[in-house]
Amino acid sequence: MDFKLDGKLVLVTGSTLGIGKALAAKFVELGAHVIINGRSEANVTKAIQELSGLSETATLYPAVCDFSSKEGVDHLLKVLDEEIKAPLDVVVNNLGIFESKKFEDITDDEWFNYFNVNVMSGVRLSRALLPRMLERNSGNIVFVASEAAIAVKPFMIHYSMTKTAQLAVSRGLAELTKGTNVRVNTVLPGPTWTEGVATYVEGMAAQQGLTPEEMRANYIKEVEPTSLLQRFIEPEEIANVVAFVASEASGCINGSSVRAEGGILRSIV
Repeated sequence: MDFKLDGKLVLVTGSTLGIGKALAAKFVELGAHVIINGRSEANVTKAIQELSGLSETATLYPAVCDFSSKEGVDHLLKVLDEEIKAPLDVVVNNLGIFESKKFEDITDDEWFNYFNVNVMSGVRLSRALLPRMLERNSGNIVFVASEAAIAVKPFMIHYSMTKTAQLAVSRGLAELTKGTNVRVNTVLPGPTWTEGVATYVEGMAAQQGLTPEEMRANYIKEVEPTSLLQRFIEPEEIANVVAFVASEASGCINGSSVRAEGGILRSIV
């Protein structure tokens, strides 16, 4: 299947590690020009070096900025308008943070920080870039949420709340695209084996007196018993889904939440 992403300009937020890096790699493999984003210049540079060999035609651009602030978005616009001098075809709002924490221990500041990083980063970018897409009558925005948006996790309620909010933002923005060639969708990954998740599982293992291998083997059965895959998802699997949703191959999909969670969610709609 030709995703027709060759030559497209794509921004993947938080693309130096984990799912974000896998997303960037997939877009590069498909011939897209990709803006690699992170808060650390060293991490952005390293990611570009590692991904640059995946395509002979793709160009990788650095965007060292923090989209949890308005200044980060302003810097991106400057990069687009003064350095790259090209409009964005695809924006993937992947940036996010997570942790397991008891509800009674989550402070007000932590609630606000989670909402600011996980939700407002995508709001800020969409507020700046969606009007440009609508003016060109072309563009695609994809939010990377989580199955926790629907199956709220009691051990990370603050994280789950932000993912549910992303669904509302994404659907609302899609309503603004009615009758145009601009689309806004959300992908709902399930538990995905990334560096962050590995660290999280290692912490849980230490708390329970298990080895990391034992904890990984038990996690899905104990925490996600409804999973039909009964394993962690690989970042590359999520990247395949996001690339499809971001491509012309999914041209009839708009305002949707596309599940990539391995069957954890038991509802049929």
